This record gives sequence, C-alpha cells and structure tokens, in this order.
Amino acid sequence: MKNILEYVGIEPDRLHFSWISSAEAEKFQKTATQVCEAVRALGPAQHMIKDIRKVA
Repeated sequence: MKNILEYVGIEPDRLHFSWISSAEAEKFQKTATQVCEAVRALGPAQHMIKDIRKVA
C-alpha cells in the first residue's frame, strides 16, 4: 500500500498499520498519538490542496 501511495505522490509516512486488540486501550492511545504527531510533522499534503484561484 505504501508503494502505491508513494507512486501517486503521497508520503508513505501518512499511513500506519498496527495490530491492536480491543483490550489494549493504552497501546491504541499511544499509537494514535504517534501517528498524529508524525503526520502533523509532515504538514499538509500540498498537491492535494485545491487552489481555488485556478478553478475560476
């Protein structure tokens, strides 16, 4: 999946797979926080932001 994302121009680090049991609330919270921080550090995916000035 990450290869496909990279091919279409999306940073592979925007996707994360992890096996977490429903009984592992703390692991889920830590993983979600880490993924959010990593994606936030990448910033917006510039090629996916529509420039409304060009649409008109």
